[in-house]
Amino acid sequence: MDRTTMDLWVGLFVAAGIAALIGLAMKVGNLTSDHLGDTYTVSAHFDDIGGLKPRAPIKSAGVVVGRVDSIQFDTKRYDAVVTLKIDKHYKFPRDTFASINTSGLLGEQYVTLEAGGDEEMLEENGKGKIDHTQPALVLEKLIGQFVSGKASEGDSGTSQNTTENTQ
Repeated sequence: MDRTTMDLWVGLFVAAGIAALIGLAMKVGNLTSDHLGDTYTVSAHFDDIGGLKPRAPIKSAGVVVGRVDSIQFDTKRYDAVVTLKIDKHYKFPRDTFASINTSGLLGEQYVTLEAGGDEEMLEENGKGKIDHTQPALVLEKLIGQFVSGKASEGDSGTSQNTTENTQ
């Protein structure tokens, strides 16, 4: 194989590697084309959104039904307002429950919608607000609560042992 042919193959291999890295970066950043078509917008208030980001998926029964459009801070209620864009093919009752979940232990966060039983559906004009929400579970908070709970158990056990020894 002559030098020019070898350089050509190496160049093609490097170009394919760069294209693969760009594709992976777009997939990780939720920038791939998940075109939803026509959507309607609803909002939901959450006490804590954890690491939820715009363009995060909205799922119902494991199926992607929309994307997070924007996240704002409400200065009157001191909570997060998440604007959701849901595909018009999917209609949800007004008493739908929204929660923020995580894919795996440290994966991306997404919004889950659990349909209620109301006859009236969510709409954009004034009826596009989800009232029932559950905030994200933040791993750091859970670990902190576990550690502080174990620490308080250890302190109470020590004080109990000292009282028993003095009697």
